[in-house]
Amino acid sequence: MEKQQRSGLYLFEALELRGEYDSRIVTIKNCLVKGSNVSKRGLLWGDSHIKHRPSKDFDVSDERARLRTLEFKRRKLNSAIQKANYETQIEFDGQTMNLLEALDVRKAMKNQLAELNEQVEASAFQTVIYKEDRDIIDGSEISYKESRDALDACRCMFRELNRKLRIASFETQVGFEDE
Repeated sequence: MEKQQRSGLYLFEALELRGEYDSRIVTIKNCLVKGSNVSKRGLLWGDSHIKHRPSKDFDVSDERARLRTLEFKRRKLNSAIQKANYETQIEFDGQTMNLLEALDVRKAMKNQLAELNEQVEASAFQTVIYKEDRDIIDGSEISYKESRDALDACRCMFRELNRKLRIASFETQVGFEDE
C-alpha cells in the first residue's frame, strides 16, 4: 500500500512542531550563553576554578546559524498557524467564530471557572462566630447549590469548546511543510 502524499500539516501537527522548535531554540541559546564566555585560549571559567573548554564539534558560528534558521522557521510556522486560526470557523454557543476568537473565549472561560470554583468553596460553609453568648453567622450571598450548578454548567461548556477546538486542529490544514 502506497503512502499518500499531502502538502502542509494539520494544525495539531503544526502546534507540536512549534513546540519542538521552541525547545531546540532554548537548547541552542543555552549552549551559546556558555560559549560566549570562552576565552581566547578556548577556556571557559565557571563559578569555581574549574575550566571548561568547548567540545571539538561545538562551533559557535555554526550554532548561531542554526539558531537563526530555527527562529526563521518558527516565525514562518507561527504565521501559518495564526493564518489558519483566523480562517477556520467553528460554531459554539450559537455563534460562529474563528479559532482565534474561540481561543480567547476558552481563556476567559478558564478564568471564569477559577472564579466559580472559589465561589462554590466559599458558599459551602458559613462562618460562625461565638460572641457574647450568641452566634453571629456570616454566610455567602449566593447559595451553594446555585454556585455549584453554575460551575457545572461552565465546565460542560468549557469541555464542549475544547472538543470543538481539538476537532478543528485535526481537520485544519496549515500552509507549512514539515521537515
